[in-house]
Amino acid sequence: MTHMFLLCCLVFLLPTESCRTLCQAARQSKEEVSARTHGTCNGVCVNNSNCTQPCPPDTPGNVGFVCRQKKWYKITDTCRTLTAFNIFEEDSAIMGAAPTSTKIYEDVKSEAIADMLLQRCPKDLSCVITNIRRSPRIPGNIAVIVQLLHNISAAELITNVDKTKMQSYSIMANHILDSKSISNWTFIPEKNSSCVLLHSVNTFARRLLINKHPIDIPDAFIHTMGTIISGDNNGRNLTFSMRVNDTRNNVTGRVLISRDEVQKVRSPSQLVSIAFPTLGAILEASLLEKNTVNGLVLSVILPQELKRISLVFEKIRNSEGGQTQCVGWHSFESRWDQHACEMIQENSQQAVCKCRPSKLFTSFSILMSPHTLESPILIYITYIGLGVSICSLILCLSIEALVWSRVTKTEISYLRHLCIANVAATLLMADVWFIVASFLSGPKAHHDGCVAATFFVHFFYLSVFFWMLAKALLILYGILIVFHTLPKSVLVASLFSVGYGCPLVIAVITVAATEPGKGYLRPEACWLNWDRTKALLAFVVPAVVIVAVNLITVTLVIVKTQRPAIGSSMFQEVRAIVRISKNIAILTPLLGLTWGFGIATVIDDTSLVFHILFSLLNAFQGFFILVFGTILDPKIREALKDRITSAKWISRASENLSSDYSCHPTKGPS
Repeated sequence: MTHMFLLCCLVFLLPTESCRTLCQAARQSKEEVSARTHGTCNGVCVNNSNCTQPCPPDTPGNVGFVCRQKKWYKITDTCRTLTAFNIFEEDSAIMGAAPTSTKIYEDVKSEAIADMLLQRCPKDLSCVITNIRRSPRIPGNIAVIVQLLHNISAAELITNVDKTKMQSYSIMANHILDSKSISNWTFIPEKNSSCVLLHSVNTFARRLLINKHPIDIPDAFIHTMGTIISGDNNGRNLTFSMRVNDTRNNVTGRVLISRDEVQKVRSPSQLVSIAFPTLGAILEASLLEKNTVNGLVLSVILPQELKRISLVFEKIRNSEGGQTQCVGWHSFESRWDQHACEMIQENSQQAVCKCRPSKLFTSFSILMSPHTLESPILIYITYIGLGVSICSLILCLSIEALVWSRVTKTEISYLRHLCIANVAATLLMADVWFIVASFLSGPKAHHDGCVAATFFVHFFYLSVFFWMLAKALLILYGILIVFHTLPKSVLVASLFSVGYGCPLVIAVITVAATEPGKGYLRPEACWLNWDRTKALLAFVVPAVVIVAVNLITVTLVIVKTQRPAIGSSMFQEVRAIVRISKNIAILTPLLGLTWGFGIATVIDDTSLVFHILFSLLNAFQGFFILVFGTILDPKIREALKDRITSAKWISRASENLSSDYSCHPTKGPS
C-alpha cells in the first residue's frame, strides 16, 4: 500500500520519462495510433464514427478506422497472407494470391493448421518454419501465428518435447517477437494476444524433456535454457545476454537458485527458463499498459519444492524519477503484479529481485512505474505526522470533554465546539483506519479486510470534510443570517445529517456499485480504485468541492474583519492585520484548506518539495487542530485553568479535612 494514497488524494498519475530503447517503441506505437493517419475511408468523416475497408485483393481480412478530428485513423487490421493452405513448405507461393473464401477464414481461426502440422511433421514441427519466416509481420499474420502456437501447446498429442521441437517452436515465436513488429501488435483486435503468446510458450516449455546435457536454444528475441538440478548440487545460475534493439547494446538477466533452495529438491528435476527482450514492450503496446518494462522478461519453470528464486535484471535505462518495481505476470488477470516479488537490491545499473513462482506467476521482470513518487522522507513525514496527530486528537477530545460544560453555555459556542469535537473524532478514526489499512499486505492476501478498511477510511475521511463543511456553513449562517432564527435542535440535526449522513450515503453507494465487479480496490493497495472504475472520484470530488466552499468562507471572514474605521490609526490597522492572520491560522486546519495544496502536486507532480509540503500540512492536521482550535482558544484556556484551580482547591480541602480528622481522634470507651 502506498504511503501517500490519502495524503496526496489529488495526485493520480505522474509523467513517464522518455525511453530511448526498445520499450520506447511500445509507447511510440500507442502515440502514433492517435497521432498519425493510417489510411482513408470512402465514407464521410464524422467524429467518433467508424468504417471498415477491405484488404488488398486476394488478401483475407479487413481494416477498421475511426474518425478523429476529421481524419481517419486505423484501429484494427486483420489482413493476412498466411492461411491453412499456404503456410506449409510445399505451398511455396506464400506471397502469391491466397483464396479468399469464407472457409479459409474459418480454418485460420480453428485448430486446422495445428492439426495439419502434427500430421505432416510431428517429429520436429519444421514444415511451416520457412513460410512463416518469409511472411510479413503484419497484424493478421501475427494473430495467425499466435493462434497456431497456442493450438500446438494445447495439443494432447504432444506430450514430450525434445530440443528439436523446442527449436522449431522458438523460431515461430521469434518471428513475431521481432522488435520491428511491436507497433503492429496494437492493431490486432484480440488485445490479449500477447498474453496468449506468453502463456503458450510457458505451457509448451513445461513439456520440454532434458536429458543429461543442458539445453541452450538462443534466438534473437527468445532464448530458452534448461538444466537438471538435484539436492547434491551447489546451486544454479542461468545467465541471459540479449540485444534489446538493432544496436550492439546487450541486456543481461540471471536466474539464481541458492544452494539452500536446491537442497530442497529430493530427486533430479528440470529447471527451464526463457528470456524475452521485447515481450515487455509488446505487452505494454497491446494491452496499453501504463507501466514500462525496464529489463528482460524471464519465465521460469521449476520443481514444486522450490518456493523462492533470485532474479537479477540489468536495466535497459536509468529509472531516476520513476519507481522501480520487481513484478510477476498474473496469468489470470493479465497484468503485472508487484506482490509476486520483492526488491532485494537496486542501483542505477541493475535490480535484484526475490520471487515466488506459482501457478499464477511464472514470468517476471522489473518495471519503471512513474505512478508513485517514492521517497523515504515522505514515508517518515507521513507516519510520524500521523502518530503526532493521533496523540494530539486524543488530547484535544480530552480537553473538550473536560471543559465542555464551561465553554458551551451559549447556543453559538455549543454548536462551534460540537463541530470541532466531531472534526477531531472523525479525523482520529480516519487516521487509525489509515494505519490499519497500511499494514494489510494488499487485496490479494486480505481482500475482505481491505474492503472493510477502505470503506472506513473512505467514510471517516469524508466525514472529516463534511464536518468541516458543516462548520463553514455555520460560520456563513452566522455572518449572513440572524443566528437565532432556527431552533437549536434543528441546527444540531442538520449538522449531524451533513457530517455523517452524506459521507455514509457516498461510501455505501461507492462500495455497492464497484465491489460486485471487483472494481472497488486498487490491485496494489487497500484504497479506492482509479484505473478501472474511477471509484477514487467518490472521495476526490467531494473533497475538492468542500475545500472550495470553505475557501469562500474564509474569504468572507477576512472581508468581514478587515474593515478599518475611518481615520483609524496605524495601531488599529496593525491590530486588524493580526486579527485577520489569526482567523486564517485558526480556520485553515479546521476547514481543511491544507488539502487544497494538493493542486500544486498536480501542476508540478515531479517536485518533491510540493509533496513534502503537502504531506507536512496534512499528516500533522490533528496537531494543528489541537493548537489552533483548542489551545489558542482563550475561553478554553480560561475554563481549563479554572478546572485545574478548582481541582487543586478540592484536593487541598480534602487534605485539610483529612488532617482535621487526624488531629481530633474519637475516644473509645474505657
